[in-house]
Amino acid sequence: MTNVRGARRGAPAVVALGGGHGLSASLSALRLMTDQITAVVTVADDGGSSGRLREELGVLPPGDLRMALAALCDDSEWGRTWRDLLQHRFHSSGDLDQHAVGNLLIVALWEQLGDTVEGLDWVGRLLGARGRVLPMASVPLRIEADVVDDLGVRSLVVGQSAVAVTTGTIEALRLDPPDPPACPEAVEAIGAADWIVLGPGSWYTSVLPHLLVPSLRAALGRTRARTILTLNLASGESGETAGMRAEDYLEVLRTHAPELRIDAVVADPTAVEDVSALASRTADLGARLLLRQVGKGDGTPRHDPLRLAGAYSDVVEGFLGDVGTRSD
Repeated sequence: MTNVRGARRGAPAVVALGGGHGLSASLSALRLMTDQITAVVTVADDGGSSGRLREELGVLPPGDLRMALAALCDDSEWGRTWRDLLQHRFHSSGDLDQHAVGNLLIVALWEQLGDTVEGLDWVGRLLGARGRVLPMASVPLRIEADVVDDLGVRSLVVGQSAVAVTTGTIEALRLDPPDPPACPEAVEAIGAADWIVLGPGSWYTSVLPHLLVPSLRAALGRTRARTILTLNLASGESGETAGMRAEDYLEVLRTHAPELRIDAVVADPTAVEDVSALASRTADLGARLLLRQVGKGDGTPRHDPLRLAGAYSDVVEGFLGDVGTRSD
């Protein structure tokens, strides 16, 4: 990956925002291109092992942070072994059932060190991670969504796990608390970045929440970094994005953050129903559209790290003729 600000600086600084499997996909691609990666991870999970630890101990939900760390692990026997251990889940009839080892390790370090970021950095060193993982906020968050069902009945859906599987149309999204403190290191990383990568991932529960944290949103507005938006490999088939087409994701993004500047949109043509509609919506954002096969090609909606890395590189190459990063 070439540094748009100047090749003399070497590998560019990239900030990837998201959560869950979507963020893991972008990180798995980015780590093939640079080691200056900062993952800024959602902290609204309230289900499974993360939700139980959050409820019992009052900590940030560690699951998405764990997955991001695992995606950045060193590609060696040491790194892969610790990655697999972090991802290992217990199966029992007792209280440990479905807890991930990495979740317990991260929370234990937080208790031992008394510092969330330092604890994550220690796990990163253990993995030989090619980058850094940070929470998007310093406190646990709860997602709230205004949803309209097929009969036009409005309701309030509370919690990430509930919003993710809602069958209605999401009209508005909020965070509780509404003005959470952003992780200072995350704000700093955005300001120092050359590139920002947003998506893929669950649109309402992993991608958009970052734009609802005021300090992060302001940092994204100030940064001179260019921003790449990565669309999902499957259109809205069920749950929170049911019925959404590729271009609808962009419209939802513009509705929730109209001031956010997007420079490029990466989409797999197999997940685009109407190329002209997507191209038009992309142009409305002032962005460039890159259609490229980035899926594994095995019929599953999973990104191939090499193909996605190639797409990101092509986006960067396309901006090489520009002077600097942003002109504003």
